Amino acid sequence: MRNAQNDGSGPNGEAAKEAAPQGSAGEVFAAFLKLGFTAFGGPVAHLGYFRDEFVQRRRWFSDGAYGELVALCQFLPGPASSQVGFAIGLSRAGFLGALAAWTAFTLPSAIALVLFAFGVAGFTDGIGADIVAGLKIAAVAVVAQALLGMARSLAPDAERAAIAAAAIAILAVLPGSLGQIAAILAGGLSGLALLKPSAAPSETGLSFSIGRITSITCLAAFAALLVVPPLLASGERSVLDFLDGVYRSGALVFGGGHVVLPLLQAETVSPGYMSETAFLAGYGAAQAVPGPLFTFAAYLGAVAGGLPLALGALVAVFLPGMLLLVGVLPFWAKLSRLPRLRSALSGTNAAVVGVLAAAFYEPVFVSGIADLGDFALAAAAFVALVVWKAPPWAVVLLSGLGGLLVA
Repeated sequence: MRNAQNDGSGPNGEAAKEAAPQGSAGEVFAAFLKLGFTAFGGPVAHLGYFRDEFVQRRRWFSDGAYGELVALCQFLPGPASSQVGFAIGLSRAGFLGALAAWTAFTLPSAIALVLFAFGVAGFTDGIGADIVAGLKIAAVAVVAQALLGMARSLAPDAERAAIAAAAIAILAVLPGSLGQIAAILAGGLSGLALLKPSAAPSETGLSFSIGRITSITCLAAFAALLVVPPLLASGERSVLDFLDGVYRSGALVFGGGHVVLPLLQAETVSPGYMSETAFLAGYGAAQAVPGPLFTFAAYLGAVAGGLPLALGALVAVFLPGMLLLVGVLPFWAKLSRLPRLRSALSGTNAAVVGVLAAAFYEPVFVSGIADLGDFALAAAAFVALVVWKAPPWAVVLLSGLGGLLVA
């Protein structure tokens, strides 16, 4: 990946030229706002929508350049589809374009989930409680589908399946966020020891006008926000501790949006910011809205502390992935060709399959399935998703109604 350096010189000592943006932030905002209202189906589907819109229809990228961008965002922790959207805006209209892309793609689902959060307190008994139970059952089916898809792509052989199983064992012994970090680190080390590196990506010439000073500043900010707030933590529930937990969750997510579930659960339910029922009801509702799954953090913030904390949580969960993306872009061409790094990444990805499997059992399955009727509804929802290819939002809505029937 070639990157224009606006505050340095090229490898041969020649001054690098900064590429001028090709479009406007308004153009980017309008394109992504349409996707923010219509992009159902999760991260993989989002990447397909982006390709249709920006490669085939608008021709902002070649297929090769877009593929390289997707590879980079899948390599980094964070919400891959949102990172790709951010990078598309960055390439098209600079940092204003990146902000426009993220805002337009994120706000529709974030607003819908915040509105749901303000109403969820009324779903504590009667028909409302039955609907919430249906949403929790929908979460069982959706996470099971995500787990199946991730296992097929990220743990398809004996070595990576063993790494996934080891991650579950680590979480059984060491539950919570500490166990999740340990499982991911163990997966990376196992990948170095056991796995052969995948083929290096081909050079496509994708370029961004990001200087080295800017990228290093973003990497330093990413690290500082990960390390400093825990040192200032009071040990009691506070806004700082809540946002620190959400930021840390966004910083440690490998392998897809659903993996953020156990991380956020450990940072919001376990400390007592909300009940497990409220958490899973929101997670079920998040499947029924378009846009990125990470907007679930806005729901959690609204439940824990109203609209200001919802906005803070929304920024906090996305920020680490965006800082890492800007920080790594100028160095990606060299990093992507390091065989040992690609082996470690394969092991890490296998480990997150185990992390998601552990979350599928607790809290998703244990809290969502109380009897055989619940299990039957979850099985029907799973078949609708996997076999009939029904859209997740439709399955969630029908599961909410199914909760009434089961009750």
